[in-house]
Amino acid sequence: MKLHELYAFPEEYKNRKRIGRGSGSGWGKTSGKGHKGQNARSGGGVRPGFEGGQMPLARRLPKRGFKNPFREEYQAVNVGRLLAMFEGKDEITLTDMYERGVVKDNAPVKVLGTGDVAKAVTIEAHRFSASAAEKIAKAGGTAKAIEA
Repeated sequence: MKLHELYAFPEEYKNRKRIGRGSGSGWGKTSGKGHKGQNARSGGGVRPGFEGGQMPLARRLPKRGFKNPFREEYQAVNVGRLLAMFEGKDEITLTDMYERGVVKDNAPVKVLGTGDVAKAVTIEAHRFSASAAEKIAKAGGTAKAIEA
């Protein structure tokens, strides 16, 4: 096997458009750029969003809302799902959650209260909802909150 045999067959390639190669090609003389004008020049054309000097749409529309640059987005995980994924474990840590792919790596985690807690379990996360903390405590476990 040779290097050229690794790729698709030559007849499957789409030939690039070779402009300015004579009138017989259909792309000769002005090479599809028409006659003169800004778009016919080398480096010509206008920037994206330019509307010929008219006030652009992006500037005509009002700015709305507020974007908080300090907002922290937590990955939500339900207690029931955690216990189902880590069945038989007495302690569930953040690293366990990251390794199993329950949440995205290094994202802050919040445990929510959907699901049943049947046995005492220690769960480690950045935040807990009130119902999740209550369910874990009722079963005899602990909810360890970590600083983000």
